[in-house]
Amino acid sequence: MLRSFLPLVIATTAFAAPIERLWLTHATNDPSRIVINWETDKPAGSVVEYDTSPALTRRLTSNDQVTLHHVEIPLEQRDVLYHYRVRSGDDASAIATFKGYPGKDLRIAIVGDWGYAMGKDVSAILKDDVHLLLTAGDNVASLHEKGKEGTQAFSALIDANRDLFRSTPLMPILGNHDREISPRGPKPPAHAVYDIEATAYREFFALPGDEWKWHFDLPGFDLRLIALDLNHIQDFGTTWQTCHVWQTDSPQFQWFTETMASSTNSFVLTLMNEKQTQVLGLTKGAWHESFRKGSALITGFGYFADRAELTGGIPYFNTCLKGDGDLYKDPQSKFHAREDNYLLLTLTAGAQTMKIQFKNLRGEVLDTREITKRETK
Repeated sequence: MLRSFLPLVIATTAFAAPIERLWLTHATNDPSRIVINWETDKPAGSVVEYDTSPALTRRLTSNDQVTLHHVEIPLEQRDVLYHYRVRSGDDASAIATFKGYPGKDLRIAIVGDWGYAMGKDVSAILKDDVHLLLTAGDNVASLHEKGKEGTQAFSALIDANRDLFRSTPLMPILGNHDREISPRGPKPPAHAVYDIEATAYREFFALPGDEWKWHFDLPGFDLRLIALDLNHIQDFGTTWQTCHVWQTDSPQFQWFTETMASSTNSFVLTLMNEKQTQVLGLTKGAWHESFRKGSALITGFGYFADRAELTGGIPYFNTCLKGDGDLYKDPQSKFHAREDNYLLLTLTAGAQTMKIQFKNLRGEVLDTREITKRETK
């Protein structure tokens, strides 16, 4: 999805009603820029006032009349607290804050299946004070629930966790529920159940690349994150088909193969929403040839915590905020738990290892795995 981000200008408007639905994303593979996103009931222009102090001396604006607002601002400093406020017409938000990326110690949280954990208390993630929040798919339950159709489903997600999303950049990936436009039913119906192009998701979130697949780098930590669109791949070719083409002759497969082959980062994490054994079996291991070149594979397909050690030495993690589902652990599982959970990644600049921990929603560590930096040419 193409978006234009306009240059710095000056504007003044009186404040009236509060704007409360705010979230942060990255629209390019450049951590020195961040997108401030918000939603209004009526079409209006977009203004972001920001600074490293509450003075908010800098301002970016767009005159486009929209209800979904995406304004990109530069992040010119590390280890500082950014303050910002948004305005549309006579309406404005309160001043919010987020952290610029650090120079030394980076913390990233990864959650799965938020769509079925909307009532969960995620304050433990706020207490971890993370710099970036990733998802492993299924961010919402569907796009057809009454009152939560289309982008309204994602609006409800933001409303349920306002403090987190207005203070932490969010980089979601796709699951099948994020594009479910009609009930699935017991067998494939005559019409398509899923919007394969994920139109509402791509309209709501400003993400890099094609948005349904992307990669994002944090050069200061020699880290690359790669998001894939793999979910329910066994339903390909039916009206239950949910994800983009994934076979070995597909553009997605070619993109991932080339992206992984060209990655010189010390740490490369791949995220998807499908069970690794499903991908292994249906592609006869073709995707795994590239998975094994990375540092770890992370999914959110099942309602439990699971860590496996795959052939070739790559660790595999499945995480879910709703962890009380049936436990069908990986054949090579080394840790598993039926408990609500998320992943916390910690990495020090220049370090030889990255730490990945399963934590429950009480903030307790369930499992820890150290990942050593890759050997690169």
